[in-house]
Amino acid sequence: MAVSGSKDFEPNVADYVEEAFERCGLEFRTGYDAVTARRSLNFLFADWANRGLNRWTMNQVSQTVVSGLAEYPVGIITATVGASTNLVLGNTITGQTSAATAVVLTKPSSTTITTSIPSGAFTAGETVSSTDSGGSATTTTISADPSIEDVRSTIDILSAVIRRSGTDVSISRVSRDTFLNIPNKTTTGRPTQYYVDRQITPVLKIWPTPENSTDIFIYDRLVRIDDADTSANTVEIPFRFYPCLAAGLAYYIALKRSPDRVQLLKGLYEEEFIRAADEDRDKVSINLVPSYTFVSAVS
Repeated sequence: MAVSGSKDFEPNVADYVEEAFERCGLEFRTGYDAVTARRSLNFLFADWANRGLNRWTMNQVSQTVVSGLAEYPVGIITATVGASTNLVLGNTITGQTSAATAVVLTKPSSTTITTSIPSGAFTAGETVSSTDSGGSATTTTISADPSIEDVRSTIDILSAVIRRSGTDVSISRVSRDTFLNIPNKTTTGRPTQYYVDRQITPVLKIWPTPENSTDIFIYDRLVRIDDADTSANTVEIPFRFYPCLAAGLAYYIALKRSPDRVQLLKGLYEEEFIRAADEDRDKVSINLVPSYTFVSAVS
């Protein structure tokens, strides 16, 4: 017999739910079965985030720094404005109706800007005020309150560098206590350290405070897996993790519907998880150098 020649098997949420119910010895019947299973699936994604099992969701962010500004969102916040021409990097925009504020970080186009995490919520279509390069007042409009979803999807930063004139230089991550104990946080220069304040909306703090607006802070971050919102959704995982997801969802459903199978399914899930986690790692060359010990003869 001929093989199928296809490599496109990709279960959707409904397929995983049916598989999980079958492993629990149950039959998938009601609409509520789908609701409770999708909820369990999203809890499972949170568990994987805590365990660090979603390296396929890593992406790289390039944030051009602003002279004199030490805090940045861990991700990108984009706002659409009437015109960005007169807005100055590092200056604050203020909503004239909402009184919300945000700092301009970059100007990707004539009608878009990226900002710091807004303080307050901008009103769609309102006028925002700022100052231009000459210090005079300038205004434009903002189409909507900028979304912070990209920032909140960040789980953690894995590594980072500072790029200056095409050359990347490593930058060290420090703890909250270490960053707090920096005596003069207003010192300017090329950043050498960063701290990730892992709030619900995470903030990146770098030191020394940037001395120019041309250095680029480049970092690899881990982000959340997309939610399972509907049964028709597919799941953002590679093929090799299908068994782990099916086993995990079966275990989570068993906690609610088949307590007699909890231990069996938990053991299977942990086994599948370990197998998947062991595979989900960087594979690099290892050089082993023998150690030579010389013993002098004693006469």
